Amino acid sequence: MNELLVLEVSKDLKLPTSKVKVVLDLLEDGATIPFIARYRKEMTGGMDEEQIFSINQAFEYAKNLHKRKEDVIRLIDEKKMLTKELETEILNATKLVEVEDLYRPFKEKKKTKATEAMAKGLEPLALFLLSFPNLDIEAEAKNYVNDTVTSVEEALEGAKYIVAERISDDATYRKVLRDYLFKNGLIMTSLKKEGKMIDEKGVYEIYYDYKQPITKIKPHQVLAINRAETEKVITVKLDGTKDGMIAYLTKEVIKKESNANPYLLSAIEDSLKRLIFPSIEREIRSELSDKAEDQAIEVFADNLSKLLLQPPLKGKVILGVDPAFRTGCKWCIVDATGQVLEKGVIYPHEKSTGGKADKDLVFEAELKIKVLYVKYKFELVAIGNGTASRETETFISRVLREKNLDAKYVIVNEAGASVYSASDVAREEFPDYSVEERSAASIARRLQDPLAELVKIDPKSIGVGQYQHDVQPKKMDDTLNFVVTQVVNQVGVNANTASKSLLMYVSGLSKTVAENFVNYRNQAGGFKSREDILKVPKLGPKAYEQAVGFLRIPESNEVLDQTSIHPESYELARQVMKKLSISPEDIGKASIRLWTENIDRAKTAKELNTDIYTLDLILDAFVQPLRDPRDEYAQPILKSDVLTIEDLQIGMELEGTVRNVTDFGAFVDIGLKNDGLVHISKLSKQFIKHPKDVVSVGQIVTVWVLNIDLAKQKVGLTMINTVN
Repeated sequence: MNELLVLEVSKDLKLPTSKVKVVLDLLEDGATIPFIARYRKEMTGGMDEEQIFSINQAFEYAKNLHKRKEDVIRLIDEKKMLTKELETEILNATKLVEVEDLYRPFKEKKKTKATEAMAKGLEPLALFLLSFPNLDIEAEAKNYVNDTVTSVEEALEGAKYIVAERISDDATYRKVLRDYLFKNGLIMTSLKKEGKMIDEKGVYEIYYDYKQPITKIKPHQVLAINRAETEKVITVKLDGTKDGMIAYLTKEVIKKESNANPYLLSAIEDSLKRLIFPSIEREIRSELSDKAEDQAIEVFADNLSKLLLQPPLKGKVILGVDPAFRTGCKWCIVDATGQVLEKGVIYPHEKSTGGKADKDLVFEAELKIKVLYVKYKFELVAIGNGTASRETETFISRVLREKNLDAKYVIVNEAGASVYSASDVAREEFPDYSVEERSAASIARRLQDPLAELVKIDPKSIGVGQYQHDVQPKKMDDTLNFVVTQVVNQVGVNANTASKSLLMYVSGLSKTVAENFVNYRNQAGGFKSREDILKVPKLGPKAYEQAVGFLRIPESNEVLDQTSIHPESYELARQVMKKLSISPEDIGKASIRLWTENIDRAKTAKELNTDIYTLDLILDAFVQPLRDPRDEYAQPILKSDVLTIEDLQIGMELEGTVRNVTDFGAFVDIGLKNDGLVHISKLSKQFIKHPKDVVSVGQIVTVWVLNIDLAKQKVGLTMINTVN
């Protein structure tokens, strides 16, 4: 491994070089991030998944940057133009754009005004101008008039093009001007001629005539501007600093008074307008977009993590409903394990386009709900939050109340459900179901176990972000796959019940191995121990090492197979049990907590010749062998009555669920058709950098009604209690 790259990553992330090297060595040896974070803490000093992921990303960037530096040095050297000073500059560059700036003068150029002028033999005239002569410039230019250069004016014009390109190719000038524009420039937008017609709903109205310092533009504003520009609603440009840039170039290029200065000043202006400014404008906008994308991905990733970690409602029989108007509401009853017991359709709303609900069909729908309750004793109704959601909520609420059914209902975020319902995974699970019936089953299962159901969906299709479809797909995919993998392994997986979709995210398991895992499990009738996992085809020793700690076997006779303790530490775990007089039957009992809390862990680790991290993991597993981090989160709000926007009053206190977090605030479900917005300024009395510092997806919050817009059916909320 390149020691220089390790040092660069260490310096960039402000982490000890030795720890960075350990992480990179483990990754190179085939260890996964979840495995390193949980089972190699003694080697990394307790680094978590995010730190390890950052090291991996930083190393890949450094490796690519180093490779580009080598290529550029080789290409310049092949032209016999490499100097020691230039090589040092390239090697010391910390960004790819700096390397490209240094390489620019040596690139094979396409046909430009300067290359055409040089082909006509005008380069000596350009060098003459740059020597700051006090001779007659036009007289010198006459020497270059020939069959291809027909006039003095043409000769001087060509010479100026060459000077302009030389100025543009100077890496120092470009760096200074790029920084100057970034610090002093404005980003300006204006409406295109047909813009309003394209933007019928006025989504981008704020950007029809917009001006903002580049340094103050927010990431979500950058992405909104980019999208509006792509949709041909607005034009975008950077402006406001050209006089200062001309002054800088004039000072740097024109070293003394000469007869050539008017021509050089003209070349400077041409260089800035035609070559430098458009280029650095693209670079700055690209940099703004990259940072905005990174921010959008970070927000999406954080929201997705919190969504996946929503607590499951285990052991509940649930009626899942996929709402619709004309085609009816599809429903499914799922048992406590998620198996579908029965499915069907009811018509509590209008039966045909524009028509009113049929009284007989509504009566049948009411009766069906009552029959299903008597037959299956469902405890919860999961209603998707799509089209006809609130109308279906009103119907379900009324039936539960009027029929005296002892059940509650929950509005479930069904983002991505339609994607799942039409996917190969859904067809494999429910081959004889319609798309809507699969969706109803998925909605019910999302309430039972959000993680197990949501892993079946492409993370990008889960709507908990901002402008997630406007970022680079690979960058988004890498981060979101990391988030899903992180959550799945934090929670752990029951090896005897996990779906293929869930197993694919387990540390060390590929899609093929996950399929083999399920096939073997079905043929063998389940796993009796962790050792049985070794029998799965194509699951080798390395994959087993990486995966086994995250796979639980509740049915195993070996109690440690039910815990997060890795088999490599079983012998140590037994020594701990012996030392503390713990029997297998004691694991998980309340008394264990007292024993583990009252021992000197540092002393015990030393006596057992182990590290404190491994000992902590073992003792924590003894206390909570089947610990699920999702248990620490608040359960979803169970409802029995409907709220309408007409019921609201300014200042009313409500309880709601955070559905989405963005740069500018949080959207909270308070039971209306549209989620209410808590602007970032209304999240806390204290200054906060980002809403995610205060709230997270799935969090239950108390809010107060700030404003009501009946026409737009929008509600503004605040989390700051202005009464007390």
